[in-house]
Amino acid sequence: MNVPPQLADSIRLFSVWVIPLVLAITLHEAAHGMAAWRLGDDTAWRMGRVSFNPLHHVDPFGTLLLPSLLLLGGGHMMFGWAKPVPVNFGRLKPLRLGMILVAAAGPATNIALAFVSALLVYALAFVPASGQQWAAANLKNSVEINLVLAVFNMLPLPPLDGGRVLVGLLPRRMGVALSKIEPYTMIIIMVSLFLLPMVGLNPFLWLVGVPAQILEQLLYLVTGLA
Repeated sequence: MNVPPQLADSIRLFSVWVIPLVLAITLHEAAHGMAAWRLGDDTAWRMGRVSFNPLHHVDPFGTLLLPSLLLLGGGHMMFGWAKPVPVNFGRLKPLRLGMILVAAAGPATNIALAFVSALLVYALAFVPASGQQWAAANLKNSVEINLVLAVFNMLPLPPLDGGRVLVGLLPRRMGVALSKIEPYTMIIIMVSLFLLPMVGLNPFLWLVGVPAQILEQLLYLVTGLA
């Protein structure tokens, strides 16, 4: 069966983005669950969310629809999210430090995945010639996606990881005040991502894209790939 060249190119483009994106999101959420389990809360463990199976973490909009829209729209940043891992913060020991560590586990995992992906570039010489270009695209996209996810999730808006970390660090009264933003975070994200660019403003480019590019340059410098 002969696949039309245009369809083959579309499948290839989709595959080199979806594989690193699903891995980045899945391991990010599994890391939250693992950290919570090690710190005293087994809620995610009992619900099967400490898992490397992507199906346990898929969010129809954040994992599938949004990345597809960004890819089809030719966006400069590819990211998404999965179903949040359930955590009973009251069971964490110690409570405040536990909250910070559980929240930071996801972005830290993305940074580690980006680092490993960069190092795997040195192994491309052992990949058959027919698959080297495809493998290289996956690794390049893995670095970019994981760094974008790490930066995006560390924005100081609960329930994003950065917001959780900040709530854990701030004095109680200030932390409670910040946590009240949580119901509006999704609206803020959608407006910033889709509506503001229509009027020439792109806060995500400066708050997420630029820091991620700086981290990428540093990562390639550290790994000797710059």
